[in-house]
Amino acid sequence: MKTKLNPSTKIYVTGHRGLVGSAIWRQLESRGFTQLIGRTHAELDLLDPVAVRAFFDSEQPEVVILAAAHVGGILANNTYRGDFIYQNLQIQQNVIGESFRHGVQDLLFLGSSCIYPREAKQPITEDELLTGSLEYTNEPYAIAKIAGLKLCESFNLQYGTNYLAVMPTNLYGPNDNFHLENSHVLPAMIRKIYLADRLGAGDWEAVRHDLEKRPVAGESGTGSEQAILELLGRFGISPSKVRLWGSGRPLREFLWSEDMADASVHVLLYVDFEDLCPKAGEPIRNCHINIGTGKELSIAELAGLIAETVGFTGEIQWDSTKPDGTMRKLTSVEKLHALGWHHEVEIEEGVRRLFDWYRTH
Repeated sequence: MKTKLNPSTKIYVTGHRGLVGSAIWRQLESRGFTQLIGRTHAELDLLDPVAVRAFFDSEQPEVVILAAAHVGGILANNTYRGDFIYQNLQIQQNVIGESFRHGVQDLLFLGSSCIYPREAKQPITEDELLTGSLEYTNEPYAIAKIAGLKLCESFNLQYGTNYLAVMPTNLYGPNDNFHLENSHVLPAMIRKIYLADRLGAGDWEAVRHDLEKRPVAGESGTGSEQAILELLGRFGISPSKVRLWGSGRPLREFLWSEDMADASVHVLLYVDFEDLCPKAGEPIRNCHINIGTGKELSIAELAGLIAETVGFTGEIQWDSTKPDGTMRKLTSVEKLHALGWHHEVEIEEGVRRLFDWYRTH
C-alpha cells in the first residue's frame, strides 16, 4: 500500500508524553518519520488559545495528531464533570481550529468508545452514535468527544479537509496512569492488587519503593507502617485483601496501546475521509472508525487475570455500592478490519507486559 505521507512530513503529536500520544510517537518513529513535533503541558498549554495559535504560527506543522485529552476513570469522570467537558472541548477547539487556520489538510482525532449510548446494540457499530442516552458517569467527557468527532466531520464536508476520527476502546500500556483515584480500571487494579500482595508478604521495602515512585495523597513511602496501612486502606488495599469498585460483572474490551498506535497510524497513512463516506445520496455521518479487538471479558475475570499475573493469592472483594457504569461495551471492528488492520496483543500478554513495565518504571 502506498502511504499518503513521506518520512520528512512535519507531524505535530499532541499529548506525546501520555499513554496514547507516546505510543503513536514511537509508532511513527518505527516507520521512519523524522520530523515529529511534541510539546509538554509546561511548554504549551493547549487550553490557551493565544499560545496554541502562536505555536502553529511558529512551527507550521503539515499533519496534526490530536491525542491530548483530559482523561480518567469512573470516579474522576463522575466527580470532576465540569473539568472533563470544558477542558476537552477547549483543547479540541484550539487544536482543530488552528490546524484549519494554518492549512493543515490531514489531522487524526483520537476519541473514545464511550461516545456510544449506554444501551447500544452489541457489538457496537459506528452507526450507534447518537441513537440513545449516554452513560451518566462519563456523559460530559463523551459529549466532548462527540463534539470533536463532529467538528472534524463538519470541516471535511464544508471545506474538503481530511480530518479523520478514530474511537479506541479501553486502552492500557506503557506510560499509563496508576493513580489510585484517577486512573482507568486496569492500571488501578494492577497497582491495588500488587500493593495488597506486597503488604501480605510483609515486603515493606517494595511498598515504600512503590509510594516513592508514585506518591499517594502526599505519602511518598517515608511514613510509619501504621500510617501507610491506614492510607492504603482508604483505597481498599490491605494485607492480602483488596476491595475493588463495583460488582465485577460488567463486560469490557481492552486494547494494548501499541496496537492502538499501529491502527491509528495505519488510518492516517492509508485512509481518506472519502473512503469512509456512505453511498451517494445517503446522509454523510458516522465516518469515524472504532479501534478495538472485538473481544471482551468481565471486570471480575480481569481482576483474576491480574491476580494470577502478580502472584496474588489473597482475597478480592467487590464494593457493589459503587456504580458499575455501562454493563457491556464491545465495539464492532468490522470497518477497521475491512481497512486492513487487526490487533496482535491479547489481554493475557498485555497484562503481563504492563505489570512488568509498572514495576520497572
